[in-house]
This record gives sequence, structure tokens and C-alpha cells, in this order.
Amino acid sequence: MISTDVMFEVVGEASSGLEGLQLAPALAPDIVLIDLNMKELDGLETLRRFKAGDLQARFVVLTVSDAEDDLLEALRAGADGYLLKDMEPEELAASLKKIMSGMTVIQDRLTEVLKQALQELGNKPLQLAPEQVALTEREQEILQCLADGLSNKAIARRLGISDTTVKVHVKHVLSKLRLTSRLEAAVWAHKQK
Repeated sequence: MISTDVMFEVVGEASSGLEGLQLAPALAPDIVLIDLNMKELDGLETLRRFKAGDLQARFVVLTVSDAEDDLLEALRAGADGYLLKDMEPEELAASLKKIMSGMTVIQDRLTEVLKQALQELGNKPLQLAPEQVALTEREQEILQCLADGLSNKAIARRLGISDTTVKVHVKHVLSKLRLTSRLEAAVWAHKQK
């Protein structure tokens, strides 16, 4: 399906998460599609290992699962998109183009699932009140970028800094807010408005 769009070239395929982790560095793809259900290493662990590595790519979960837990875990692990395999080819290509532009894309029919999850998360008491958090000006900018759903690469472009610097700032923001994921930081930022 992807090869039919002239904007894309499939540079490689892997039959498992481990094989994908081994092949990707040499292939240097711009986008890595990851299924949740794979032999040897599941998709979430594969995603976590990719995110912990140096590959500069966008990571998209492409799966049959519309379960809330899978969606949230993928976003917590750093997925840049969460798409379902039953989507039309044109819709898949359009979603991948948005992801390449720096957006985080979740298939439309999953937005209600995400909304419910965010509301449940939002109803929990805040970890810290804004006056208890001393973020630097740069960390505040990073937090706003997280709230806007930007990837590290997109944040780096917006702020004119390196991806590595973004990673360091994100870690500091999460630590200062006593949060564990970008999603929680985005929710926290939105609750302050």
C-alpha cells in the first residue's frame, strides 16, 4: 500500500522486532512502522528500544488493536503515530505525511478512546501545583511543545536546538514535574491553562 504513493519508498522489511532493530540503522529510514504483535519482541518493547537508540526516525504503531491500554502504552513509549491496519491506502499515506511533518497522528476513530483516557488521567490529583515547579524558560518552551504534541525532532527544529538537547530538556521537565511520560506532561500543561 505504501509503495503505491510516489512520496514513499519502502527501504526494508523485518519479520520481527529484533530483526527490525538490527536492520534499521543501516537502512536509516525516515519512518519505522511497528506492529504490536510480533514474534520474539513485542511492538511496545521494540518501540522503547528504538527510542532509547540513536535512530533519527518517526515511529508509528500500525496495528489491529484499538484497545485503550495499547494506545496509551504506545504513546507513553514515544510513538509518533497510532494507526489501524484497516485504514484506506490514501488515508494511511496522508497520515504518514502528517507524521513526517512533525505531527503526532492518531487514527480518527481512536480520538474518543484517547479523550476518555485523558479525562480519567485529568481527574487524578495533579502531581505538583504550578507554583511548586521551577522550570527554566527553555523548559517551559519544551513543555509547551510537548503540549502541542511535537516530537523531539520537531521541537529541535522549532527551537533551533539539537535532538540530543531536546531529550535532556524533556528528561528535566519530567523529573521536575514528577511525571513519567510526555503524555502526562502534555495533560499537566493543558490543565494549567
